[in-house]
Amino acid sequence: MKYRSTYEAAATVSEVVEKHFSRHIGAANDSGEQGVAPLPDRKSIESMIDAAFWASLRREEGHSPKISLAYLPPDKAMGALIFQHALPLTPTLLTKIAPGVERAGIHLGIWKFEDELMIWGTTQIIPNFCFVLDVSEPALLVIKHRRISGFGKFTNVAVLKGDQVKVVDERIASLPDSPPLVKSLLDQAGVSSWNDPTNVLIQLAVSMRAHGRGGSLIVVDAASASWSDSVIKPMQYALDPAFCGLGKLIRQQAGNVSELYWISALQREVEHLSGLTAVDGATLINSNFQLLAFGSKLGRAQGKPLVGDVALIEPVVGGEQVVVHPGKIGGTRHFSVAQFVNDEHHALGLVASQDGHFTVFTWSDTQQRVLAHRIDTLLL
Repeated sequence: MKYRSTYEAAATVSEVVEKHFSRHIGAANDSGEQGVAPLPDRKSIESMIDAAFWASLRREEGHSPKISLAYLPPDKAMGALIFQHALPLTPTLLTKIAPGVERAGIHLGIWKFEDELMIWGTTQIIPNFCFVLDVSEPALLVIKHRRISGFGKFTNVAVLKGDQVKVVDERIASLPDSPPLVKSLLDQAGVSSWNDPTNVLIQLAVSMRAHGRGGSLIVVDAASASWSDSVIKPMQYALDPAFCGLGKLIRQQAGNVSELYWISALQREVEHLSGLTAVDGATLINSNFQLLAFGSKLGRAQGKPLVGDVALIEPVVGGEQVVVHPGKIGGTRHFSVAQFVNDEHHALGLVASQDGHFTVFTWSDTQQRVLAHRIDTLLL
């Protein structure tokens, strides 16, 4: 008996998702890209979402499933673990197998055999633009794909939370003053290597959000010291000299050491630095990724105006820009970082909330105001 879809949001989003993958996979094939994933059809997308959603609400030995499904045939996966007999794609099977495949980077391979979706095994290597569906927590699903460059975080396409559906709007990247971090998360700016500065910032943002305690990270211009005017003195956790662990690492040449080693080393430095953002107050680094201080209290620089309304935008369909008081975005942490960017126009502010929201603050020369990009949808 074939599995029947009953999760309404799956049918709602499947057509939009199919068009997204059709557009990107078609463009990649037309440009001669190698190793491009097969195109998922609408019905397969709907069925995978439905099965994953109902599985996410179940528990196996007291634990909720955290799994990742990838739509591809076994012969498109390198070094795959292949079952002798493919298993039917049902919530029951997904729940049972989840404990063995919940570690990051492991995907359950899903493919259509004789017009029925089956679980054929697991893989850690998937082709470019491969349709991936992650179960992050009960009732929270993220649709994403591997970047064409192969570096950095996967690109999110849509997020489903119960009956709420958020589809990522790539057009946000083309707006004036859209920061490189947002453009890269929307896959509209290439990340050329593991130590690309934008990729490092994305890794820091993901790690900040993951520790769940909330925090703020401010990146200031390495060529200027004016940022100190917006910090309350004395700074309890100021560093002298600045800590150069992350900055030194990303400037090193790979040499004879494998890229896997450098990526692992980068992850350790990222986790070290992002962990400090959990301390009350702001963590400050410069544009060379040198750590200047953490746990710092921010204040308005003398002679600088009080921050006014900011432009808030979320890169999802229907998330048009609105102009609001910074206090409407979050609490004291959001207001103080907005004020800092209002003082220091070259600064970049990252703010993670305990509830999972994540906001990037930058200055807009076009609008002559602070921009606030709500990007938690892109970081899941």
